[in-house]
Amino acid sequence: MDYFESLSEACKFEIISKTTPADAARSIILSKGFIFVAESDEIWGRFLPPDYQEIIDRFEFPLVCNTKKELFFCLCDSPILLDGGKLSFFLDKHSGKNSFMIAPRELIISDGDDAFSWQWGELPDSSGISYLGHQLDIHGTIGTKILSPKTEYAAYLVFKLVNRCDYRIESSKSSIRFIARKWGIPKMRGDGWMEVKLGYFDSKKGSDGPVEARLFEMNSIYKGGLIVEGVEFHPK
Repeated sequence: MDYFESLSEACKFEIISKTTPADAARSIILSKGFIFVAESDEIWGRFLPPDYQEIIDRFEFPLVCNTKKELFFCLCDSPILLDGGKLSFFLDKHSGKNSFMIAPRELIISDGDDAFSWQWGELPDSSGISYLGHQLDIHGTIGTKILSPKTEYAAYLVFKLVNRCDYRIESSKSSIRFIARKWGIPKMRGDGWMEVKLGYFDSKKGSDGPVEARLFEMNSIYKGGLIVEGVEFHPK
């Protein structure tokens, strides 16, 4: 007997609204009695961030989604470009919190306008910037106002290493508003890029001011083959 089917719709709604987006999606497997509630716009509207409409209005193309559940997973699986490509926005699938990546051309990069040190658009699947120099210094800044409040965030440099690059990016130093780290350990992402953590911070401790994430390496070792896709901020 499916005891959940005997519950009122209001009770089912209260149960699902206290879960996570992933749990809500799985609740249908637990009981068919959750189907109506777990698919409803009212539930998925709660999982979307309060400012989601304001954010997606900055996307130059209209998002066509039939339900708020569809919109939620669209924003999780397919980042959208904001402000003419200066930022990309996506939702953290587990929490529904705002996540962003700063595009390469919006980063502050040492010698970024030096054609002998950096080359743009070296990969066919990316607008990234490739590094050919010695001294590496990359800054990415984002305002805390657009981040989800009361959330611990981590910042990552998203990159690839090509052409048999033997540069060990974990030997670089990194910093962020509240902490400083000597190194992070690079790891492979599901999209084929790599990432290295630059640090973390708590958005509830900040104001509307900016948070800066930085990676720097000032030795004279040649670092050819580093492709930078951007600096990403998402819940820790």
